Parts: sequence; structure tokens; C-alpha cells
Amino acid sequence: MAGFLIKRLLQAIFVVIAITLLVSFAIRLTGDPAVTMFQGGGSMTEDDLARIRQALGVDKPFIVQYLDFMKGLLTLDFGRSFVGNTPVAGLIGAALPATLLLALISMVVSIALSIPLGIKAATARGKSADQIIRILSLIGLSFPNFWLATMLVLLFAITLGWLPPSGMDSALTYIMPAVTMGVILTATNVRLVRTSMLETLQSQYIMVARAKGLSESKVLYKHALRNCAIPLITYFGLQFGGLLGGIVVVERVFNWPGMGTLAFDAVGARDYPVLQGVITVLSLMIVGVNLLVDIAYGLVDPRIRTE
Repeated sequence: MAGFLIKRLLQAIFVVIAITLLVSFAIRLTGDPAVTMFQGGGSMTEDDLARIRQALGVDKPFIVQYLDFMKGLLTLDFGRSFVGNTPVAGLIGAALPATLLLALISMVVSIALSIPLGIKAATARGKSADQIIRILSLIGLSFPNFWLATMLVLLFAITLGWLPPSGMDSALTYIMPAVTMGVILTATNVRLVRTSMLETLQSQYIMVARAKGLSESKVLYKHALRNCAIPLITYFGLQFGGLLGGIVVVERVFNWPGMGTLAFDAVGARDYPVLQGVITVLSLMIVGVNLLVDIAYGLVDPRIRTE
């Protein structure tokens, strides 16, 4: 197991280096930050732009800029924002908890809904309950997250006035963003749980468990669910990683002060350090989630620990 983890760590380091290199190169194709930052009252001159580039540090060769960024990364120093000259680490430290909390709540909502619904659909295969759950999951898959978020705001914030439309000021502000992400995730997870359970319920050890007189809930949740947990853990882990990177739209709709909003504003301002810092932190977290998924394999399946 130790050798496997070391191998995974080396792969993770390579992935992070590749991502940071690609992102650093790609964002410099989006435009000149000196033009965006120009505050002069008249027309721009090349001397004005050169002074701004020198002040921002973007006049150096690309490889020098990248190596400076990687040196700072070793000490968690992501540089300073082009806008306001604020330390990027401070901006990320303020935005990251909001995104993490929203993502965790969304995953909890999704798992709490998808596991019992998926098991119910599997045990009622071909019956009305199965058909209804499958139809609802298909409808959920058809909803774009920005559309669902907008509809929730119109209904519960504007029409009924039950919930605040945006911000992160109280516990009520978590409801609509978490439900938006949770419902869309559930639509996919229900089908996965149903498929995995259908395959597992046909196994011989399930028949033996039932023949021993075990209760149906113990057969389903202790034996069947545990043995089909590996594909579920894999997907839930990857889904959480993707959720961290794909939550931008929902954060913008609800004016959520998270990493997505920070990255979106950085793109508009050509704020290289902020965008590099945000994507690097998210990449590290996604790689970390994948590593935790691999460790969870060994905890769930003893055969992997033996190997």
C-alpha cells in the first residue's frame, strides 16, 4: 500500500506541474493586463504600457515568470493581485471556505437522496416506483444548473419571499445553492446507484444472506451496498472534484463569495496571479480527493490492501 501511495503522490506532483504550466501559458493568451490596468486620462502610449508591465512583472520572459510562480508555490506565496495589490493567498483563504462548504453541503444532499432512491429503484425494478424515479432523474439531468438556480430565485426569493436571493449572510442563504447543485448531482447518482445495486443483487452471496433470514434492510445496506461501494466511491470522489471546479455558474447566480466568483473576476481583469492561484489550489484539491478515493478503496475492499 505504501508503494502504491508513493507512486500516486509522484503522479499527482506531475499533474499539478502540468496544469500550472498549461494555465500559466493559456491565460497569457487572453490579453495584455497592462491595457486592462491603464488608468491614464488620455490615449495609451507604448511607454505607459511598458511601465505598467514592468510594475506588474509581466515584462519578463514567460519561463522566468513561471519559475517565479513555482518558487512562491513552495511557500504558499501566490504573489500579489494586479488589482489592489492584495496578497493572492489572502484572497484565496477568504474564498475557499465558502466554496468548500457549498460543495460539501451539495454532496451531502445528493448522497442522502441518491442512495435510498437508487436502492428503491433497484429493488422495484420495472415497477411504478422504478419508473417514476428514473423519469425524475432524467428530468433532473435535463436542467442546466443556471436555469434551475434562476427558477429557484424567482420562486422562493422574489415570488414567495421565503429565502434571501444571494449572498452568504445566514444559514438560509445556503439552501438554494445547495439544492441547485444537489438536485443536479442526484439525477446522475441515482442512476449509478440503481445500476450498481442491480448487478450486486444478482450475486450468490445476496441469495445466501436472504436464505439465512437476514432482514431486507440489512441485506441491502450492509451487504449489497458495501459490495457495490467501490464504483460509487470512485464516482462520488471524482464528482466532488469536478464540483469544485464547476461551481462557477451557481456562485455567480447567487453572488456567492467563493473561488468561482474570484476566478471569474480575475479573468475579466486579466489578473494572472489570482487566476493561477485559484486554479492551482483547485487542482491540488482535486488531486487530493482522487488520492483519498484510492485510500478508501483499501478500506472498503480488503483485496486491494492485500495487493
